[in-house]
Amino acid sequence: MVKFTRSLPIIVMLAATAGFAAPQAAQATQHGDNLLIHRVQQENGMNLPSRGMSMSQVERKYGAPQRKLSPRGGDTKKHPQINRWEYSNFIVYFEHEHVIHSVLNTPAGNNTNPAAVN
Repeated sequence: MVKFTRSLPIIVMLAATAGFAAPQAAQATQHGDNLLIHRVQQENGMNLPSRGMSMSQVERKYGAPQRKLSPRGGDTKKHPQINRWEYSNFIVYFEHEHVIHSVLNTPAGNNTNPAAVN
């Protein structure tokens, strides 16, 4: 019982510190959530290539990409080849010949310079 009373002030200090840090963490999470929600809303409002479109359909509708980045994967069936095409405002990801995702090329994500990971 004596051991608990000696460590009680430490526990109280830790709890108090955690109480003060929690609102800041919650605020940071809310800010991050707002950024994500804003980005998704922005993507939904744009005319981006949709899932399932073929490479030729994308090129016909949006023109030639600024850059076709080197493919990734393709070493096994579980890791299909992924191609990335960079346009001025967005990047299109293809699995084999079809679109799997299109994202805005904005500083909000980690896709500001896809050629750097080439």
